[in-house]
Amino acid sequence: MSQSLDRGLTLLRAMSDGRKTLDELAAVVDVHKSTVLRLLRTLEEHRFVQREGVRHYRLGTALFDLANKALDDLDVRRAAENALRELNLETGHTVHLASYEDGEVVYIDKYDSTHPVRMYSRIGRRAPLHCTAVAKVLLAERPEAREIAARMEYPRLTANTITTPEGYLAELALVRQRGFAVDNSEHEDFIHCIAAPIRGQRGEVIAAVSLSVPKVFLDYDGLIALVPRLQATAAAASTECGWTGDERMAGGQG
Repeated sequence: MSQSLDRGLTLLRAMSDGRKTLDELAAVVDVHKSTVLRLLRTLEEHRFVQREGVRHYRLGTALFDLANKALDDLDVRRAAENALRELNLETGHTVHLASYEDGEVVYIDKYDSTHPVRMYSRIGRRAPLHCTAVAKVLLAERPEAREIAARMEYPRLTANTITTPEGYLAELALVRQRGFAVDNSEHEDFIHCIAAPIRGQRGEVIAAVSLSVPKVFLDYDGLIALVPRLQATAAAASTECGWTGDERMAGGQG
């Protein structure tokens, strides 16, 4: 890879969590500030970076344009749109669409809750593998799931977070058996979530759709009662993606 290209991409990633000063960016790539300034000026010319004030730099509008175009090219996002929007309107709860890309689970679409309590999530944000329902659905049938579980980290985020590979693999087996996954306040104490698989033409899991609800609005039994509605949404989206009716994960609620 070109050294300049590598440094430029590293700078963009460094700014993904907020604006940075020239000194901070120079420390990230470990080069002199003059070299970083040349890279930033080039990125600024192409609108990938925007200067903010006299000291700070942040991501520019060209990145958002590219991100939107990339998301629009995801057939599953377009194919699932009607089913997910209907689920959101019917329940009033937050609906996410997620995919597995290069070892990471990424939210590729979101329909916000109509309730005053909103989810702190956004399109393009990565979902933790060990404690989110969408990640469990996306990993459950992958042949390399055991290897992934062995090398994953398991930080305890709540009292319910799974913290061992053995516990995680047991959870994935349960997902395969039931046909859906649960985040029982494993990621955040005040929110729980259910997710179901969206399948492609060959029956492979190509995405996960989830329903996330603050516990103050719905208890656990109420959340599980929404599983059939969620699975119907996943089935409708799967049909739009070319799935012809493989029932491997269409089990009961369990």
